[in-house]
Amino acid sequence: MSTQARSQESTSQLSKIIGAALVLALLYFGREMLIPIALAILLSFLVAPMVRRLTRFGMGKTGSVATSVLVLTLVMLATGSLITSQLIQMGSSLPQYESTIHHKLVVLDQLTLGKLGDITKHSDRVFNQLSSRQKTNHLSTRTEDLPGPADVSKPVPVELREPASSPLQILTRIAASVWGPIETAGIVFVVLVFVLLEREDLRDRFIRLIGKNNLRATTVAVNDAGNRLSRFFVSQLALNFLVGTLICLGLAIIGVPQALLWGILTASLRFVPYVGAWIAAACATLLAAAISPDWTLAILSFAWFACVELVISQLVEPRLYGHATGLSPLSVVISAIFWSWIWGPVGLILSTPLTLCLLVAGHYVDALKFLEILLGEIPALTMPENFYQRALAGDAQEITGSAKRFLKRKSFSSYCDVVLTPALYLAQMDFMKSAITREEESRVTNAVTSLLISIEENKKWWKRNSSVTLLEGVNAARHLRSKRERDFGQWQGPLNVPAGSIILTIGLGSVANEFAAEILVRVLRAQNLDGRHLSLEDLEAPPPGESTPELVAMVCFVSIDPQNEQNLLEASVLKNRQRMPHAITLAVCLNNPFEEFSQTPQAIPSAHLTLHSYEETVQACVANLGADVKEGSA
Repeated sequence: MSTQARSQESTSQLSKIIGAALVLALLYFGREMLIPIALAILLSFLVAPMVRRLTRFGMGKTGSVATSVLVLTLVMLATGSLITSQLIQMGSSLPQYESTIHHKLVVLDQLTLGKLGDITKHSDRVFNQLSSRQKTNHLSTRTEDLPGPADVSKPVPVELREPASSPLQILTRIAASVWGPIETAGIVFVVLVFVLLEREDLRDRFIRLIGKNNLRATTVAVNDAGNRLSRFFVSQLALNFLVGTLICLGLAIIGVPQALLWGILTASLRFVPYVGAWIAAACATLLAAAISPDWTLAILSFAWFACVELVISQLVEPRLYGHATGLSPLSVVISAIFWSWIWGPVGLILSTPLTLCLLVAGHYVDALKFLEILLGEIPALTMPENFYQRALAGDAQEITGSAKRFLKRKSFSSYCDVVLTPALYLAQMDFMKSAITREEESRVTNAVTSLLISIEENKKWWKRNSSVTLLEGVNAARHLRSKRERDFGQWQGPLNVPAGSIILTIGLGSVANEFAAEILVRVLRAQNLDGRHLSLEDLEAPPPGESTPELVAMVCFVSIDPQNEQNLLEASVLKNRQRMPHAITLAVCLNNPFEEFSQTPQAIPSAHLTLHSYEETVQACVANLGADVKEGSA
């Protein structure tokens, strides 16, 4: 990299850092202005479905917006009135539970601080004795310096009294305390009205701003993002209302006072991710513990909160939301901390919606793609990339664990097509570009070899997989084949088998092709097929004396670079058909998934079938084993 290029890259990184710092400063110092705007925009996603439905019913745009905002205002006022009245009732009823609360506090003190006091009582007595002795000695040494009784002046008590506040002063204080929230609410509703009235115009301006060069794609992205956000907010509101209703009914049946208050608080606090519902549960449990002589009511209250919250969060929410939000759990927690630091309690409530908006922007705006990677639950690396990265690190055990989780859902042949083969192509491309060292190549080979052996032996998850170390220059495919020969004999299995039951896999000479052929053997054996691995040299040698040609049902020639090896593949298939005319000859052409071909790979005319994946090969072997297949190409 030239000096000029490095300088430009450094300047670009510095500009990004300065830009991020400016954004953070704007969010922090402009929060008084930005919080009402953010609240209004998020509420617009919640109210927009109602506006659209009223518009479809024939109500004008202005009337639909006014009606929707009026309904939202009435709902919020009713909710606030209910909370206030319930709090007043709870405050008026607390004095009658004073003796119970005092008794519970005494019991708690005996169980906690009382035990600690018994432990420290002796040490406190010793310290008090020492301090009293020091005080006595100090006073005795200074007796002659003290003034006489006549010189001591007695303090005169002074009592300060404030004048009684006038009604105007009381009203002024009340107005000053509530003016801030009222002002913020007024700004929010004014901005909300204008956002709803000019929703389409704002959308068009946003499309013009970010997607002038690709109008169609940007329009689809913006509409999809708006619909996703609206569905999420409406679903979340409905689900929180359901949770609040269940909590209210359950606490009322149990006998907890002000059950309606706890239902409303639970529905409201559930907008705070993870901890909101548990805050309401803790408050309701404390009240139940305070008013009940025993602990039964408190235990039942907390148990009901836990039951409802766990069922909703673990069963209902995943089915209702699915993965539509796409937020990872860690990003939700970090965003809650970040937004509460920037905007305080309001930021904590808005953290999930705001982070969801950032995620949607990162999904559709290329310049913000990093937000989708940082905040989304989509894995940052694909499965082949993750396999290759773990193989480079030499972590064969994690690779094996991931493979076994995959195999619980799908077949081994599918795993080889989806994960293993693309990962090996990544390794091969890096090796061809000299991007990895011999040591890293050896790690990858050892990891793949350990994986194949572990899957074949079907070790349990609690048993540590034994690592396999290959000497430098040793062919991994030959190593695996020799291990199978040690386990099953020279011919990788018995020769006294029924005719037409053996499937031969042959790599086209190169180390990579032989490794692909060895993988195919293991894929076939995973399906209880008698697959055996031979090289081109073995195919030229005379067959074992105790065998007959009719034992072989199929011969699979494997190539991982069929574009460049088509002539060799064609010649090998023709020679084999002359040698074994009774066997079905398959050409397994594994194309590089990271390369784009201008045309569909050509079939091998001389082969009975031309296949392009392990899954297709297994299906062809299962379907055609022992059957007569007419010549042709797939």
